[in-house]
Amino acid sequence: MRALIVGVIFTVLLLIGAVVDRTQFFHAYLVGFIFWIGITLGSLALLMLQHLTGGVWGLIIRRVLEAATRTLPLMVILFVPIIIGLKQIFPKWTSSAFMNQTAALQQKAHFLSPGFFLTRAAIYFAFWSLVALLLNWLSLEQDRTDKKAFRKRMQMISGPGLAFLIVSITFASIDWVMSLEPGWTSTIFGLIFVASWSLSALSLTILTMSWLSRREPMNAVVQRSHFHDWGNLLLTLVMLWTYFAFSQYLLIWSGNLPEETSWYVARKHGGWGVIALGIVILQFAFPFLTLLSRAAKKSSDRLARLALLILIMRVLDVIWLIEPAYNPERFHLSWMDVVAPIGIGGLWIATFAWQLQKRSLMPINDPQIEQALQPAHEH
Repeated sequence: MRALIVGVIFTVLLLIGAVVDRTQFFHAYLVGFIFWIGITLGSLALLMLQHLTGGVWGLIIRRVLEAATRTLPLMVILFVPIIIGLKQIFPKWTSSAFMNQTAALQQKAHFLSPGFFLTRAAIYFAFWSLVALLLNWLSLEQDRTDKKAFRKRMQMISGPGLAFLIVSITFASIDWVMSLEPGWTSTIFGLIFVASWSLSALSLTILTMSWLSRREPMNAVVQRSHFHDWGNLLLTLVMLWTYFAFSQYLLIWSGNLPEETSWYVARKHGGWGVIALGIVILQFAFPFLTLLSRAAKKSSDRLARLALLILIMRVLDVIWLIEPAYNPERFHLSWMDVVAPIGIGGLWIATFAWQLQKRSLMPINDPQIEQALQPAHEH
């Protein structure tokens, strides 16, 4: 209920901002939408990864991940303002005059036409919704019928599903973020989003599990060894995001082509440079060093605090990716850039909590449930 109240209050503030500055409202709205759709899809990726690997680490958090994927209908609704504000959010490729400036832009004109853009978005959401629906339905049926065949079906869906999810996230990130600057391209851009969205999803999952581990019945289920496993996965995702982000920077900067380096130049000016440094330190260096400690990974409190820090930095990272595209010559940060993620987040968390309460917190008929509930040997 508190999340819903916060969401409503900040959404009202955001709507007031829309009256004051309609264009900035849509820019900030894109920031909030990208952050929260990232957590939804990152959860879907982790859910399919768990079905494929069959690890106990994922069995404990399966219900949390499933609840997060069931926020997709909300995200479909929240995509409507992006459709309404298409010209304000994507002022360059919605302008025929801009797209006719160079031959390279003319070649992209059809791909970046509003009709094709919305068609692709519809395909993305249809695919994501179908996979999430199937996995959630099969998991629920497994609880009801105790048939081992459901586990195999979820694995069969998750293999090609995860592959197509990575491809769809790549194209979605190109459509929704990279196309803000149609003249700039990066072949690694989509992989950065796959890693960062999974990182965001796991961070929120760790926060949720830390909260649940203090309450019945999960306080009798969640163990220090589980947090250790999640900490190891968090470390992996931190390193994966860093690898992709640094690879993109290294390739573009070493190539030293003006049409490519201009993207980083715009994000090194003034305050953007400070934020970039903060992202490097607080989204990579500090988490990396902290997660090398086994004690830190086994502590629910320390891991939860680190997860919260990563989520905050993820919001700043999304702002850093999006806002300089609109003001490449100067540093500009609006109060709406902060309000939008909180407002959308309140609605998202309220929906997530509602979905989480609808089912058992553990997949009670999964073949690995007994193994998951056994006390781990501390080492």
